[in-house]
Amino acid sequence: MKHWQRTLVGPDAPLRQVLKAIDSAGVGIALVVDDAGILVGTLSDGDVRRALINGADLEQACRPFVHTTPVVAPDGLEEGAALTMLRARKLRQLPRVDEAGRVTGLTTVGDLLDVPERPEAVVIMAGGRGERLAELTRTTPKPMLNVGPRPILETIVSSLAVQGFRRIFLSVNYKGEQIVAHFGDGSDRGLTIGYLREDQPLGTCGALSLLPAAVEGPVLVTNGDVLTRVDYGQVMDGHIRDGAAATVVVRDYEMQVPFGVIRAADGRISGIEEKPSQVFNINAGVYVLSRAALALIPANRPYDMPMLIQALIDADQPVRPHRAEGYWLDIGRPPDYDRANAEFGAVFGG
Repeated sequence: MKHWQRTLVGPDAPLRQVLKAIDSAGVGIALVVDDAGILVGTLSDGDVRRALINGADLEQACRPFVHTTPVVAPDGLEEGAALTMLRARKLRQLPRVDEAGRVTGLTTVGDLLDVPERPEAVVIMAGGRGERLAELTRTTPKPMLNVGPRPILETIVSSLAVQGFRRIFLSVNYKGEQIVAHFGDGSDRGLTIGYLREDQPLGTCGALSLLPAAVEGPVLVTNGDVLTRVDYGQVMDGHIRDGAAATVVVRDYEMQVPFGVIRAADGRISGIEEKPSQVFNINAGVYVLSRAALALIPANRPYDMPMLIQALIDADQPVRPHRAEGYWLDIGRPPDYDRANAEFGAVFGG
């Protein structure tokens, strides 16, 4: 909410002033703060109405009627996570506070409604074993490992939701019951979540053959172990605009030779370059697939995304690269997992 400061009142403000603040902000709540801006509690329009019904006076201080234990979100919490909190707890408003308890913002149901709903389906590939993470995934599927305060998959789902994607499928296999138990049908998040259940491992895109026939594409596909701030809607819009059969999100990846590289010819050294680097385009694990691409995926047998992309190229179908800027991390190895936890707060806020 942009003008959340309009909701602020002091604990000794009369109920008349509280009503004016609620009316001015237009979000049905006033945030009661002390002189240092620390949240004392909240007062909704319903709280004030009940106080008046029970004999309170409009000039009476609001302090006795303040709800002193409201649900709050930490300052900097990623917006998708804040909106998920609203849905999960069926709240209309969510104050944001810093470590000292000072109010720094307010997220409201209205913020949810400001995000246009996108019609396209999303598939998150969450069925892998995560064997390179060894003991970490012995009892927990990799997408359900906590990075920061919540599972990797929770952050991915929240990022999609805040961008307007509401119809999500999760491909599940290894310990998939944990994922199903956590997300259910998605209704508590304002989403529709379905499951593509692999009876056997189907590779990095074989599970897409399990999509309901009604899902014709284009479909956004992302790996369940990639944390990124990519604009998914921009990827989808570019795919549709260019009429691509598939879109592959790519990233720059720089590799540096840790030695001086010698250039030599005809028995003579012609130059030396100290520790040169080379930049490659790498697959970022996020895709958009058209109906034509989905039709190439064989049913009920393992099939990997590189095989699909190569099949499209061989068939002279347009495969479009989409360069992603900003944060991106594939959590494949223990050092990646450690890095994700170290960076999470700064990138996703919470």
